[in-house]
Amino acid sequence: MSTLYIDHQGLALRFQSGAMLLDGGEKRPRSIPLALLDRIVVQGDVAISSALLGRLAEANIGLVVLSGRQSWRTACLLGRPHGDARIRMAQYQATLDPAAAAVLAALWVQGKLRAQQRTLALALAARPEHRHRLTQAAAGLGEMRARAVAALGLDSLRGLEGAGAAAYFPAFALLFAPALGFSGRNRRPPRDPVNAALSLAYTLLHFEAVRAAQAAGLDPLLGTLHQPAYGRESLACDLIEPLRPRLDAWVWGLFRQRHLRDEHFSRDKGACLLHKAGRRHFYEAWETAAPSLRLSLRAFSRLLVRHFRRQPLPLPPAPPDWDEFPLHEEAAS
Repeated sequence: MSTLYIDHQGLALRFQSGAMLLDGGEKRPRSIPLALLDRIVVQGDVAISSALLGRLAEANIGLVVLSGRQSWRTACLLGRPHGDARIRMAQYQATLDPAAAAVLAALWVQGKLRAQQRTLALALAARPEHRHRLTQAAAGLGEMRARAVAALGLDSLRGLEGAGAAAYFPAFALLFAPALGFSGRNRRPPRDPVNAALSLAYTLLHFEAVRAAQAAGLDPLLGTLHQPAYGRESLACDLIEPLRPRLDAWVWGLFRQRHLRDEHFSRDKGACLLHKAGRRHFYEAWETAAPSLRLSLRAFSRLLVRHFRRQPLPLPPAPPDWDEFPLHEEAAS
């Protein structure tokens, strides 16, 4: 099972005899058996038949459609939902309890702060000329992580998560060439090449988190660190928080190894856009990094299911050890 990336304008996708046909109107349609696919990522203006959408859902094949210019998610198809409603009922009961919700939110915050520390430690080994600022930022993240262990409420935890980002990103920005113009996180639209790559990576990871949550029987809309908001998969936002620093390090590796370069991007009305050639390099590298990230999301979704099913809810002894999963080899080199 694999991922199919479609980054070609004007294609028509339809179903025929157990396969998806890709018709560009100029050559003979290309046929890809659905049995070979686990997910499809579509970039830009592509026509998809209703028959194909139905077959993809039946085959439990995920589909995410990204806008052609900004790489924002515009639509997605997740496949078959889990059939046991009792899992979602237990999730609702747990997340409506402020104390139980704070326990889970603390896991996401502690996991993210620890992963940010690890990314800066990796950076310190590669960029010793920034030792003072990297060490200072990592120490600050350690203090926030200790405070997160003792935090009693959701507001305190969200404040610590925001403070961690404020300490982390200025130090992380030191790793990139000044010509890239990266000084911290920005989005909607991203204004520099690094943020454009980060936004696409986060979008793809969020889609994987929504799929993992639904496949496990959870409601992706109902989170704890991220409050429910109309149209937002708040649980998926929670799930990816401890994994974001791993993606940061991976994106750093793409630029450090020059798989992505400034010429792969353009600027238009304040937005930084990743060209098709750059997206090709990005997606090729993503397929190397994504399997361990998907494994992390599935594993912790299953842990959440077991946690929700145990009533009354126990207090987890410690946040998950996200550090057990390796960073992308490009960033570690």
